[in-house]
Amino acid sequence: MTTLAGARHIVWDWNGTIFSDNHAVVSAVNEVCTAFDREHIDLDEWRSVFSRPLLRCYERLLRRSLSNEDWARIDVLYHEAYRDLLHTCGLADGVPKVLEEWRGNGRTQSLLSMWFHDELVPMVAEFGLAELFERVDGLRAEIGGGPKAEHLERHLAELRAVPSEVVVIGDVVDDADAAAHVGAGCVLVTTGVMSRGKLAETGMPIAESIEEAVSWLS
Repeated sequence: MTTLAGARHIVWDWNGTIFSDNHAVVSAVNEVCTAFDREHIDLDEWRSVFSRPLLRCYERLLRRSLSNEDWARIDVLYHEAYRDLLHTCGLADGVPKVLEEWRGNGRTQSLLSMWFHDELVPMVAEFGLAELFERVDGLRAEIGGGPKAEHLERHLAELRAVPSEVVVIGDVVDDADAAAHVGAGCVLVTTGVMSRGKLAETGMPIAESIEEAVSWLS
């Protein structure tokens, strides 16, 4: 695994890391709760149950086993509600300044998200961030929810990046697991959908903001 100070490339997560969307996530989850006769939750409760694979996460949330048909329904309910609120979301504090400074220092970065690729790419461009990344990859499947590890492996292969020179910055344990899978470093931020306690269990450095996350790499 890389020493953080030796990092030459950051792989950024999108949702909850660069993109501030917690309120939209919780609202969309509550649409699912309504459909499955479960009382609504708040961000703290979602942080307490969130994990991947998402199917198991929703089984804990909804207190029941879920069939493939249930999961397909949840996927549609969630994403329709989430998309309705996308216009209310924005960039995290420090974006794009932190990304511009990292690139200006002669280092590189890319974006790997489990949000749908065909929607992610134009969104990144709309926020004026596309030129800051060497590569932008989102989910190319119709239904998501699985772990990030294999996606990161392919992402780094396409970049021809050396894992020991890479640090993943994300907001969930899955980011740490993916980084460990490929032999990269990781810094986790508390700005997303997972509690600080769960993030701390990974043993990875934890930051309150992306500015603080990048400071670990200096």
